[in-house]
Amino acid sequence: MTASKPLRCVLFDLDGTLVDTAPDLGHAANHVRANLGLPALPLADYRPVASAGARGLLQTALGMAPEHPEYSQRREELLNYYSAHLADESTLFDGIDTLLEAIGAAGLRWGVVTNKPSWLTRPLMTALALDSAAACVVSADEATHAKPHPASLLLACERIDLEPQACLYVGDDLRDIQAGRAAGMRTIAAGWGYVGYGSPIGSWGADGIVEMPTGLLKWIPSHA
Repeated sequence: MTASKPLRCVLFDLDGTLVDTAPDLGHAANHVRANLGLPALPLADYRPVASAGARGLLQTALGMAPEHPEYSQRREELLNYYSAHLADESTLFDGIDTLLEAIGAAGLRWGVVTNKPSWLTRPLMTALALDSAAACVVSADEATHAKPHPASLLLACERIDLEPQACLYVGDDLRDIQAGRAAGMRTIAAGWGYVGYGSPIGSWGADGIVEMPTGLLKWIPSHA
């Protein structure tokens, strides 16, 4: 296991771990297709790439990579639409409410560390009534480097005044596990998230793989 100090805080990735944002992200990608006179793709097509952000969404929607001359324009269209509709259909994953209650009941704190920019993270957290309960919220643009670099996770530790070894980081992407391990935290791969993009989840090197949010209860001291 990466860390050995008593657990004091559980940190979560946002998209695909704490919140199911895939429907709203998919609608934003389909909006870009509509602007080009293309029919909508099934939302299920976007789910595996939702954690990859605009890069993954535009690759699925248009087969467009960041090197494409129109990429910046299409990315701006996608993000502008998404920012106006980021909580239309996004919800907490089943079992997250129960998990967060258990974390609080155990006397632990929880927070969010995401590669989403703060201008999207903050409104989403507010819309889902998560902002006031979180001990910290760190977005990619608040740190010197985004995940898989550990900078954002270490910034979260500074804000909550805890050593990384007292934290557990939960994420649904290889970058999450790489960042958590580099920071010296325990790491859990969220099998309920958008894990279909990239390498198999079993190869990520996480301390554990959990298939549903309530499976994390065994990692909470009072439920162990």
